[in-house]
Amino acid sequence: MRDAADTDAARLDQARIALAGWYAANARSMPWRVGPADRAAGRRPDPYAVWLSEVMLQQTTVAAVEGRFRRFMARWPNLGTLASASDEAVMAEWAGLGYYARARNLLKCARAVQDGHGGRFPQTEEALRALPGIGAYTAAAVAAIAFDEPAVVVDGNVERVVARFFAVTAPLPGCKPALRHLAGRLAPDAVAARAGHSPGDHAQAMMDLGATVCTPRNPACGLCPLRDGCEGRALGIAARLPARAPKAPKPVRLGHAFVARRSDGALLLERRPPSGLLGGMPGWPGTEWGEAAPDPDPPLAADWQTVAVEVRHTFTHFHLRLQVHVATVGLAAQPARGAFVPAAQFRPAALPTLMRKVWDAARDPLAAP
Repeated sequence: MRDAADTDAARLDQARIALAGWYAANARSMPWRVGPADRAAGRRPDPYAVWLSEVMLQQTTVAAVEGRFRRFMARWPNLGTLASASDEAVMAEWAGLGYYARARNLLKCARAVQDGHGGRFPQTEEALRALPGIGAYTAAAVAAIAFDEPAVVVDGNVERVVARFFAVTAPLPGCKPALRHLAGRLAPDAVAARAGHSPGDHAQAMMDLGATVCTPRNPACGLCPLRDGCEGRALGIAARLPARAPKAPKPVRLGHAFVARRSDGALLLERRPPSGLLGGMPGWPGTEWGEAAPDPDPPLAADWQTVAVEVRHTFTHFHLRLQVHVATVGLAAQPARGAFVPAAQFRPAALPTLMRKVWDAARDPLAAP
């Protein structure tokens, strides 16, 4: 008679095999991905493309990233070209993707690999983790997908699949370590990898399964390759997993933004400090953001007019409300901070989303007589 350990091992083996077969038939096509058929034919993923896509996909959807990824690859087709790019060019190209620290770290990492590793990404999860801007998830993803190194790759989709397959009822985020451990039980180990069970295909299969079948709402359990071994489905609780602890309300921060247009059409912009939110990005001069409304601190003396519409924007940890002020100034205006950008060189699309919102609020009042 088989004991419980043998039964569990058989369930996990069956799940891996079923998942691999499902992925071979259902893998999503993405511009950075080498599909299972191409991998079987000997084509290997480009580590640069894998790394770039994983950085872009953090806190962003596949649909939002695909076009931007193609633009990045057309402009900087390999690590060497990106490493030699200017900070300003990369930050401008990143505009709209949000979480701008990722763009700063993208350049730091590219230059570290170029200078310290001869332009070639290290293959192990540990060595990748030592690079600037690469966290535990990205290191595991690049190691597994680009190099087929055994690594446990856990994103939100994988957490959901694992929570349901193992019927983990403890809420997120506290159960993350447990989910990572259980994901490791499903993932191919070094022995399985040598036997032909691709860690890269497994990692991408888990992500695809969570994105297309084991979805947050109304999971298609009847189509799932893991359905026979899924404890959550057997208990009738799969759709309710993973549980989540109640979120604390986000605080609100307040501030001011100043949009000045010179009589020749030039606009006053400044580059934000390299660290912190929107670090290194162009924007309108403004105040610090605080829980209490700060005193207005305009960048130059002018007849400032307050815009009736308040700009609202939400970051990960707080809501922001900005009072926008506009002014038209003469050619002799000397700002205390920032510099005037000629109208022909002003590109609203290069501004981060928050600053584009400020411009949208300021544009019509600024043009009014």
